[in-house]
Amino acid sequence: MKKALFAAAVAVAAVAGVIVAVVISSNDESTSSSPTVPAAPTTTPTTATAPSATSPTTTARKTTPTIPSATKPVDTRSIELPPPPSPTSPRRRTLIVGVADDALAQPDPARARVLTDVSKAAGFDAVIVTATWTRGRRKPPAARMQVLRSVAAAAERRQMRMYVVVWHGLARGTPRGPAERADFAAFSGAVVKGMPYLDGVIVGNEPNLSTFWKPQFSDSGRDVAAIAYEDLLARSYDAIKAAKPSMQVIGGTLSPRGADRPEGERPTHSPTSFIRDLGAAYRASGRDEPIMDAFAFHPYMQASRIPPKQAHPQNRSITIADYPKLVALLKEAFGGTVQAGEHLPILYTEFGVQTRVPPDKISFYSDQESPARTDSVGFQQQADYYRQALSLAYCQPTVKGLFVFHTFDEADLAGWQSGLYFVDGTPKPSLPAFRQAVADLRSGKLPPCPS
Repeated sequence: MKKALFAAAVAVAAVAGVIVAVVISSNDESTSSSPTVPAAPTTTPTTATAPSATSPTTTARKTTPTIPSATKPVDTRSIELPPPPSPTSPRRRTLIVGVADDALAQPDPARARVLTDVSKAAGFDAVIVTATWTRGRRKPPAARMQVLRSVAAAAERRQMRMYVVVWHGLARGTPRGPAERADFAAFSGAVVKGMPYLDGVIVGNEPNLSTFWKPQFSDSGRDVAAIAYEDLLARSYDAIKAAKPSMQVIGGTLSPRGADRPEGERPTHSPTSFIRDLGAAYRASGRDEPIMDAFAFHPYMQASRIPPKQAHPQNRSITIADYPKLVALLKEAFGGTVQAGEHLPILYTEFGVQTRVPPDKISFYSDQESPARTDSVGFQQQADYYRQALSLAYCQPTVKGLFVFHTFDEADLAGWQSGLYFVDGTPKPSLPAFRQAVADLRSGKLPPCPS
């Protein structure tokens, strides 16, 4: 990433409720244009309770293992999945088509209702917003909980599913050590306790990238990010289940690319090596309970111009068309344990295709010279790629949902313009085609799945 762009991304991330795009510099395989998850609004901290070294319900941990990143080819021949669904399968009604957008997280309940209504009308039937943990906290600020409850009430009113990402922001906020990870877990449980309407909690954001998790590697080059994230996920699972046993705990949330180079300027892990290392850490922990009910993944293409149907059989990247690779990795990582692997439900919790901003709308956007603005396509191409992504997800039996990253564009062109509405709230020309794609999904009019 260009230093100026990274500085801009960090600055934007510090602004309340703003979502930013971050480009990760590595080798050709790992360059990522996936955006970050939004930061929560700034609030006045409340007094935190003293941290505990362990969560009271977390299974005792064994000694931290030494795990080398495994980068061998992925064997997809051993997986046994149900046959692809027919056009009239019940999946046409149950596949979640959602949106991840903190623009909906408004302190004014009336405003939250309006933006949620717009999202519903666009074709979405689920929403994702965020809650940000900070050091010393074991419960979220009252102001953020009020915002989350406002979104939840608006979603329930429109019969939309509701999910919350609990994360720690950029890498400087990474939970360090068992005590901080126990605090994070307690925070996650407190979010669940404070939400009368909630379908699931997504734990973390892209822990395979140094933008969001440090360190990635030890001095000797071993993967320490996967080991630490496994511990965080296990503790969070226990705390969330203690708060509400039926709550869905969603782990992973991986970026689609990474370099697997400990000596790189910005060390990152590919999803391939991270999933393997996550499974190895889970096995080494001696845990006899699962750590997640579903697996979240962010299958962004390397650039908006690349169609979702493009697969990556020769490298360690994973996007929507690489579904067999993802399932094979989950089987390899967790097969034979109490944690589901091959049949673990998958949610694509972030996917986006950016559009160019036309001259008559440019005045509503800032940072107009940002190099990030060039990663964009026309409106018809965005609509075609969203339809293609829906078709691919529908044909993947263990995939339970696809979430578009944004209803509304970000105002900063260093961010992400993948929404179906411009930043001024007017619809893009791609909106009718997206609505039609969702309608065709629900009525069984998408192309038949390959047999």
